[in-house]
Amino acid sequence: MAVTESVRGDTSESAGTGAAHEGILRRQSARESAARTYARALPIVPVRARGLTIEGADGSRYLDCLSGAGTLALGHNHPVVLEAIRKVLDSGAPLHVLDLATPVKDAFITELFRTLPPGLADNARVQFCGPAGTDAVEAAFKLVRAATGRSGILAFSGAYHGMTAGALEASGGAYDVRVARLPYPQDYRCPFGVGGGQGAELAARWTESVLDDPKSGVRHPAGMILEPVQGEGGVIPAPDEWMRRMRQITADRSIPLIADEVQTGVGRTGSFWAVEHSGVTPDVMVLSKAIGGSLPLAVIVYRDDLDAWQPGAHAGTFRGNQLAMAAGMATLAYVRENRLAERAADLGTRMLNQLRGLAAEFDCIGDVRGRGLMIGVEVVEPEAEPLRERERERERLAGLAGEGGVLADPDWHGGVTDLAVPGDSAGPGRPRGAGVEVGRLVGPDSARTPGGRPTGVTPADRAAGAAAAAMQSSQAHQPRPAAPELAVAIQRECLRRGLIVELGGRHSSVVRLLPPLTISDEQATAVLDRLADAVAAVSRNHPGHDRLQRPQPGQQRRADRAQSTDRADHAGRGDRADRADEAG
Repeated sequence: MAVTESVRGDTSESAGTGAAHEGILRRQSARESAARTYARALPIVPVRARGLTIEGADGSRYLDCLSGAGTLALGHNHPVVLEAIRKVLDSGAPLHVLDLATPVKDAFITELFRTLPPGLADNARVQFCGPAGTDAVEAAFKLVRAATGRSGILAFSGAYHGMTAGALEASGGAYDVRVARLPYPQDYRCPFGVGGGQGAELAARWTESVLDDPKSGVRHPAGMILEPVQGEGGVIPAPDEWMRRMRQITADRSIPLIADEVQTGVGRTGSFWAVEHSGVTPDVMVLSKAIGGSLPLAVIVYRDDLDAWQPGAHAGTFRGNQLAMAAGMATLAYVRENRLAERAADLGTRMLNQLRGLAAEFDCIGDVRGRGLMIGVEVVEPEAEPLRERERERERLAGLAGEGGVLADPDWHGGVTDLAVPGDSAGPGRPRGAGVEVGRLVGPDSARTPGGRPTGVTPADRAAGAAAAAMQSSQAHQPRPAAPELAVAIQRECLRRGLIVELGGRHSSVVRLLPPLTISDEQATAVLDRLADAVAAVSRNHPGHDRLQRPQPGQQRRADRAQSTDRADHAGRGDRADRADEAG
């Protein structure tokens, strides 16, 4: 089993703790459901924790870059959180109060509203939900449906909003639902095959066309839900301009905009709330994870003019968790007062830059991306050629366009092999998708003015024309296929070196780093060292390891260095990280 052997001694005491560790894991496997997830990839038994560091029942120590899937903004057992919890316990205050008013609850709401984006705090209402983000998503859907009298929801490919029925409907893998799926912009695996600003513009125009085309099959929706950074979808930050476009599109059409900040909130991305990067003020914010200071808590905050609920329209037995409110208030205040969001932005930029250097060294790293301390490293098949077939198809289409040809329908299972937009229906003698020449927009009947300009231009035509122009000008690199097996191997090697990381993304091929906002520079260095050594170890042991790594001129190959690194070095790094944690 994968453990950090370097911090364990060969004593009878360690043998005893190791046996207890193994026994607990065996009983978990025998008694808990097959639905368990993290326990499968991370066979550890935490018994003590502080800050970034976890100690297992077998005596092993780990640097925790999972942080309860982003819940632990201040890391494990931060003193201000423990003090807030003890204060409530020692006061004799009730621990469970349903939705009654209490001093603890009042203090939490006051601090929460102090942090909200401008334009929302002054006219906001808050609803306490069942203590999980997924219930808050359900509440948001119920709210906008009650306020608008409409039922449909707009969501995005790659989204993750929770595990209850309505939240799953809005997530990326759902079928047969009341949700219209829209393209989410990304660079590395752009659904339009172009990336950058062009890809974001095409995604925005597609959204406009879906909403404005009476034949798109999408009725006027009750709301749009989006993540400012898709976490489980692969750590994909939304472009700021695209976020502003979504705000404008929804506002112009009286569609409430719901921002899911369950994982991105409380300083994680380098601003207190991730929507603040773009200056967007949503109509509804879904909040959980870090707002409870490590304890279960979930709320929605929304504009008061949406408050069309009847009493009891949304409720939950554990929405009055006093300990979570106290821990949450302490966490919110500490992050705000100590400017930890700014710290996350600065340290996150430095970590991303170092990881991009690692990507330049190893072919198995296809992309490095993120915002603040929400970081993803996408692992790809190093032997596979970039998707040449797609590139050849792009060249073929460009050649057709140069000869006066046209572009046809989109392939939504890959990049762009051809393009059309909703509402571009076939007419007599006219195939679906016809009517778009590269470099210009052609109206539905291809008629032109005396000056040669097209007439009858629709939003669909504009979107398709922009796509055609983007295809002509794009020089974006083509991604390699995802490599989930390699990602699992890297995660396993990280654990052996005392580093806990999560996997995410469409194919579970993105190594995710979600360290607490209190991580020190020394600890960040230890995290990156261990991750780099893990990648080198996988590269060294992979059958095609020569393709996984590119030697750098004048630089010792990391794989050779990792091969000569002994266990004492790993232990030394762990001790330095532990000392830094105690000092923090």
